[in-house]
Amino acid sequence: MQKISPFALGATLYMPATRMDLLDVVLGKKIQGLRSLVVCLEDAVKDCEVDAALANLKSLLKGISAMGGRPKECPLLFVRPRDAKMAVLLNDSPLMTHVDGFVAPKLNMASLKQWEKAVTRPGLMLMPTLETADVYDPSAMVDLREALKGTLRERIIALRIGGNDLMGCLGVRRSPSMTLYQSPLSYVIPMLCGVMGSEFALTAPVFERMDNLALLEEELALDIAHGLVGKTAIHPCQIDTIHKALRVTVEDLNSARLILSAGAAAVFKHDGAMCEPATHHRWAQNIVERAHWHGVRQESPVISGADASARLTHAV
Repeated sequence: MQKISPFALGATLYMPATRMDLLDVVLGKKIQGLRSLVVCLEDAVKDCEVDAALANLKSLLKGISAMGGRPKECPLLFVRPRDAKMAVLLNDSPLMTHVDGFVAPKLNMASLKQWEKAVTRPGLMLMPTLETADVYDPSAMVDLREALKGTLRERIIALRIGGNDLMGCLGVRRSPSMTLYQSPLSYVIPMLCGVMGSEFALTAPVFERMDNLALLEEELALDIAHGLVGKTAIHPCQIDTIHKALRVTVEDLNSARLILSAGAAAVFKHDGAMCEPATHHRWAQNIVERAHWHGVRQESPVISGADASARLTHAV
């Protein structure tokens, strides 16, 4: 199974399956810079609209099929079924060869077996969303992590943190003037990064405001500091801001390349900081991968060789 890099997701835009312009969006004609798209059949679709949404999804996939498939430069395409039962029906459709994977809503231990049975088509990837009340329980998340490792691990690109649903479990909504890190999720996001982050990539919750890009930038800085690899977008106006935030600094890229270089010392100094390949290796790999997909934040010379003059002569 060909694995999709979680860093390829970038700003993942959710769109209702009832939209009539989906083919233009999927083909990259409508929204500039879009890297990944989720056609939603769950929360974004009313009960009375489900049949129409499924018919529209089928029409979309037939349109892609008639063109011989999606061109390589088009956004990654995911479908969010309403539940595992709907996923079974979609999984069995030959048209799903034109889809990269499913977003599995509200996945937890209670629904895991259903999703294991639902997603069987070769090449169909999975992005489970953590958005039920048991996400607040670290022991429940440890159990889920171990279960996912044993069954769906090879299909999982990333775990998505469903911020609005998690806030909804508590009957609260984010403040328009604060980031999620000043809300009850200030506990949940770091906990999930600690429990799940050693095994899976995680993406950041949606920023539900479209009128405060400065606050979005502030939240993105905290997302990245926690190791989150992408962010859900609810409007095209957020895409460019998210992608700019995901660019790496030239200083980090230089450090990462030095850490990964074959001639790196066990411990050395670079850019005023201690670098230790044994402990910083995974961070360095992530920085290089992020730079591959999102580029470098500023123009500055990038070095590739080891900086021998900056190495420490002894361990610190």
